[in-house]
Amino acid sequence: MSVTVRVPAKVNVQLAVGGVRDDGYHDLANVFLAVGLYDEITVTPAESLTVSCSGPGADQVPLDRTNLAARAAELLAARYGIDPAVHIHIDKDIPVAGGMAGGSADGAGALLACDALWSTGAPREDLLDICADLGSDVPFSLVGGAALGTGRGERLTGLPVGGAFHWVFAVADGGLSTPAVYREFDRLNDGADVPAPVASPLLLDALRTGDAGALAAALVNDLQPAALSLRPSLAATLRTGTDAGALAALVSGSGPTTAFLAKDADAARQIAETLLASGTCRTARVAEAPAPGATIL
Repeated sequence: MSVTVRVPAKVNVQLAVGGVRDDGYHDLANVFLAVGLYDEITVTPAESLTVSCSGPGADQVPLDRTNLAARAAELLAARYGIDPAVHIHIDKDIPVAGGMAGGSADGAGALLACDALWSTGAPREDLLDICADLGSDVPFSLVGGAALGTGRGERLTGLPVGGAFHWVFAVADGGLSTPAVYREFDRLNDGADVPAPVASPLLLDALRTGDAGALAAALVNDLQPAALSLRPSLAATLRTGTDAGALAALVSGSGPTTAFLAKDADAARQIAETLLASGTCRTARVAEAPAPGATIL
């Protein structure tokens, strides 16, 4: 017997970042939107806990117990007194180290798959607690749709979305370390009075009404200056997509993937073609949002 779970990528349509806390984290107002790019996680009984991976960027995915999918299996097993003897296979389609929560998605997917395989009957609250222990983005990967994340992003409030949004994601060569981007954020804001992060009412209303133009006007990522400081070449990608007709463009999360909001599916395809032809990115992917969270297939 095996269990397969499909789990989505995310884009941060608002990432408001507060100053560094005593514990080294930052308070966030993080508006997540799940998008239709997916990893599939399959768990199968085995003699011991092992991980394998296939798909684009698979060679960059750790296959030891630092992988969030392996850690998810261990945490669930420890909570319910189970031997985490499973093989976890990750079929990647979410860009690796691209600011789209691919590793977090794998953790959430493995958690849900192991819960089903072992018939633990874990309450949703327990699964979300384990997700929060794994990382700030992992709870949203389980939930999907749209949500506001507060604290360090792990405390979620679901948000209504009134329609489909069309996105293009330009995938850069190489990754950007999320801790490095936050360190650069702190360096760039050294001595500044960083305001407490709050969700934008205009942005939340744009999601609720499904208004792409209003959402475009409200998109913001406080980590974007830090990402551009570490990877200046991303500015050319952002400019290319905007010139190609994107309603708005921003760095996705900590980057280096860049995200472009399009007015409709045809516009998204045209923007992706222009980005690919420009040579400013490795590949460009079209996706619709919102998407469901981790789902057993």
